[in-house]
Amino acid sequence: QVQLVEPGGGSVPAGGSLRLSCAAAGRTGNNYVIGWFRLSPGQEREFVAFIHWSRGTTYYADSVKGRFTISRDNAKNLVNLQMNSLNPEETAVYYCAADPGELMSIQRYDYTYWGQGTQVSVSS
Repeated sequence: QVQLVEPGGGSVPAGGSLRLSCAAAGRTGNNYVIGWFRLSPGQEREFVAFIHWSRGTTYYADSVKGRFTISRDNAKNLVNLQMNSLNPEETAVYYCAADPGELMSIQRYDYTYWGQGTQVSVSS
């Protein structure tokens, strides 16, 4: 079992920045993928970015490329998502998820473990 907790989140004005973290505990090992997704009212859960824990391979949704950065902190067993130049349309609940199968997928169905989510609100 893997437990994921997402401290962080909050409210910022348009153009602002936030940093989210995903803390993983349990039987994670080294070969898994951590993804970030977001869910806005009336929308489907949308892929944001992923990172392969041991390889460091990253991938971003086109909508966030150049503004968001996903990274890992091996010492703290954390995955961080730095979000810059946020816009109001990115107001959502942000979730981190773990895929022990190393699929490096953008599909939410390929992720086995999920955090409870953290609210990000961007005001205009």
